[in-house]
Amino acid sequence: MNKKQQILSSIPSVDELLKLDEIQILCTRYSRNIVLNCVREYLNEYRRLVLSLKEEDLKQVEYKQETLLDGIAVKLHKTMSNKLVNVINATGVVLHTNLGRAVLSEKAKESLWRIACRYSNLEFELETGKRGSRYSHVEDIICRLTGAEAAMVVNNNAAAVMLVLGTMAKDKEVIVSRGQLVEIGGSFRVPDVMVQSGAVLKEVGATNKTHLWDYEAAATENTAALMKVHTSNYRILGFTKEVESEELVELGKKLNIPVIEDLGSGVLLDLQKYGLPYEPTVQSAVKAGMDVVTFSGDKMLGGPQAGIIVGQRQYIEKMRKNPLTRAFRIDKLTLAALETTLKLYLDEETAMKEIPVLRMLTISKEELHKKAKRLYGKLLKRVGDKCSIAVIDEFSEVGGGSMPMHKMPTKAVSVTVPNLSIDKLEEALRDYTTPVVGRINKDRFIIDVRTVFEEEIDIIVEALAWSLKGEHSISALESGDML
Repeated sequence: MNKKQQILSSIPSVDELLKLDEIQILCTRYSRNIVLNCVREYLNEYRRLVLSLKEEDLKQVEYKQETLLDGIAVKLHKTMSNKLVNVINATGVVLHTNLGRAVLSEKAKESLWRIACRYSNLEFELETGKRGSRYSHVEDIICRLTGAEAAMVVNNNAAAVMLVLGTMAKDKEVIVSRGQLVEIGGSFRVPDVMVQSGAVLKEVGATNKTHLWDYEAAATENTAALMKVHTSNYRILGFTKEVESEELVELGKKLNIPVIEDLGSGVLLDLQKYGLPYEPTVQSAVKAGMDVVTFSGDKMLGGPQAGIIVGQRQYIEKMRKNPLTRAFRIDKLTLAALETTLKLYLDEETAMKEIPVLRMLTISKEELHKKAKRLYGKLLKRVGDKCSIAVIDEFSEVGGGSMPMHKMPTKAVSVTVPNLSIDKLEEALRDYTTPVVGRINKDRFIIDVRTVFEEEIDIIVEALAWSLKGEHSISALESGDML
């Protein structure tokens, strides 16, 4: 009998494993059927791994029942755990699309939880006792903040643009500058959204230069709207020209054609005073006279995923009657979080202090350094004998397709481990109970403290300590230690 056959013959049967005290304990926590299925699946994976190993890899391998049981417990835990979990964003990208973009404020979280757990007046007017509109809960506050005449909310900004165009320009032309035909992420492009809305795209100008007369010359009796798209996720530099909002509005009035602006990120405060680049605010677009403006709720605004539409009441009312509105409508949880977030903007100081996105974007260098030193000190004490740790200068990004050229100086903690590849370390940290997602730079694991919450520092320390023990299932299984 060769070594591979010896190991395979040592593996207990399913029935034998089910009789063990360790498995019986698992059966008390979960149902027996769930444990039984996990045991069967894990044993099949275990056998396939043994069969895949080369003979030379088997020389130092011995079957260990305790590691087999540990593997079953890990698989069971992963099976029963939610797939959608909290992670620690140590990348320094504030609006990280893959990690959920904007983090909600504590007040928004409280509102969301309160509404989620009880019935609410979502579409019920308490004053009259009759059916109401879900949009009424946020329309007043949006109009108050932006200066718009009317407002409504859908589930994201792409849906907002589609609804606007489908209502105002179905089967008619919409004139857009070639330099503004952006891809908004996930391969969704403005031209594609326009096609789905039923509007007919009419491109004008060149990639780098578009003039007012380009729009005017292209307008016909079949033109339903002039459209301006803010290029929030890229910049064209050098020999460039684009038409200002006020100019386009004047042309729209002259031609009696409505003007639409898609702002994308949705900035409600002028952040230049806090050291950030200029971004057009929603208020500036409304003040310029735009008939309809669309923007996101989960980017620079710092709220939940939503597409917000503001503008002239005559157009908003038509959108509310569009059948697409029901398909794109937001639920009570989004409304609860959005209303609370918007109310924080009634006082700028409060917004800057309590909305995590704004706080992360404007945190001082001194605070970043203090936070990095706190993390460094705790890591040094816990795992300083096992790895090399340092506080370094780095750069953070806004993310979410916002301020693409802006790099924010930040402080980070770098980690390198002798005899362990950075890729394996990064993989292990992602495999921790609360995954830690950082970035790799020059064979160092980088933890950018800008996007790390104070209460997450101790979790990072424990995650790194756990990773260095080599107990996580992926690396242990691949190395053969679990045989």
